[in-house]
Amino acid sequence: MVKSNPIGLLPILVFLVIYLGLGITFEYILKIEMGFYSIPIVVAILIAIFVGCLQNRKLTLDEKFQVMADGLKDKNVLIMVFIYLIAGSFIGVVGRSSAESVVYFTLSFIPARYAVAALFVVACFVSLTMGTSVGTVTLIVPIAVAVSDASGFNLSLCVAAVVGGAMFGDNLSFISDTTIAACNGQGCEMKDKFKQNFKIALPAAIITLILIIIISLQLDTQKSVSKDYNLIQLIPYVLVLIGGICGVNVFAVLLLGIISGAIIMLATKELSFTELVTNMGTGCSGMFESSMVAILVANMSALIRENGGFEALLNGIKKVFKGHRGGQLGVGALVSVIDIATANNTVAIIMANPIAKEMQTEYNINSKKAASLLDTFSCVIQGIIPYGAQMLVAISGCKSLDHNVSAFEIIPKLFYPYLLFVSSIIFIFFDFGSIFHKSNKDKKEEIIENKEGEEEKPKVEEAIAAV
Repeated sequence: MVKSNPIGLLPILVFLVIYLGLGITFEYILKIEMGFYSIPIVVAILIAIFVGCLQNRKLTLDEKFQVMADGLKDKNVLIMVFIYLIAGSFIGVVGRSSAESVVYFTLSFIPARYAVAALFVVACFVSLTMGTSVGTVTLIVPIAVAVSDASGFNLSLCVAAVVGGAMFGDNLSFISDTTIAACNGQGCEMKDKFKQNFKIALPAAIITLILIIIISLQLDTQKSVSKDYNLIQLIPYVLVLIGGICGVNVFAVLLLGIISGAIIMLATKELSFTELVTNMGTGCSGMFESSMVAILVANMSALIRENGGFEALLNGIKKVFKGHRGGQLGVGALVSVIDIATANNTVAIIMANPIAKEMQTEYNINSKKAASLLDTFSCVIQGIIPYGAQMLVAISGCKSLDHNVSAFEIIPKLFYPYLLFVSSIIFIFFDFGSIFHKSNKDKKEEIIENKEGEEEKPKVEEAIAAV
């Protein structure tokens, strides 16, 4: 058994210092626009891995390389990389015009006074089907600016509705990199994690929508926002969404989306064959960094585990968080702190994965709940930090259209992330499982989760047998 060694966590500290330190320098000292996201994250991880290799003199360099190679033996790392690449191809095929069709189709029959509510709903749908919050913000913020100009709604409210909706899909989508990272890192099915998350996200989304409508009704306007759209381009998104909810294999769902999207784009002459292939390559290339980060973090995590770092971190968490519910809070706190430092919820999940995996056993948390906690809490933080990619892209999008809005005007109106946090805490401390249908398997998992310690094991086994 590996002994606890706090120094084993040094690679993580080095990574955070480099990544966060350079980000602050570029963004706030050198005043480089989007400077926080110009940091070569792969280089920062490589330096952290080098630091990890300098530790533990009991192992030779070749043995340390073997430790890192062993970290890649988990099939989930390979699955994660493949899904990233195929999801990138899907996004490249359906492209911007398909997502725009979703937006303008919705706005075409919504009264102007409900335009902001429509922005939130559309952002939820687009992000759910595209699997990218940044892409959703990039796409819909210009439309939010048009809605604000046409209807008279406050621009910060329109932008906040888009950002909140984007985080909804980022948290739930079957092709979101956060979902892929959380599910494969914790060893659970995407459909199971979706069901777990949906019970948390839906109440937050509904209350957010109600709040937006209440605010919107205070402004009486008859203006509308309209633009031509192609309804047939919605089909790939709908197919991916339905397939994912029905539990179809994620690879099959993505391939269905790519094939249907390619046929539609070629049939409607939206893209030529050459453009289609080029876009697929571009979308796939856009996932290269995420893929490389997943591989390198697996290497770094293997070194940290071998050096006793994870054991030390688990011991620290156990001193602060007690019991089953405390363990769930610990998972949320862990990924939240990492996300605050990295401003990247995918990276935060990937880095937290191996520790959260250990916490599953320590605190009797099942895999789907662990994956849900990682994704939910990281999306809460990512949605509200002023230096997150979503916020920076939203502000830049407004600025490019000669509209100025600051992060601190938007943050107070980000109802969804705040309510998602409240909903997450409620579902940790209160058991609403009896409201929803459970299979025998779910009941067995719940019994195991709620056991208080090894002294209760015989009683637990008897209860399981009874079920």
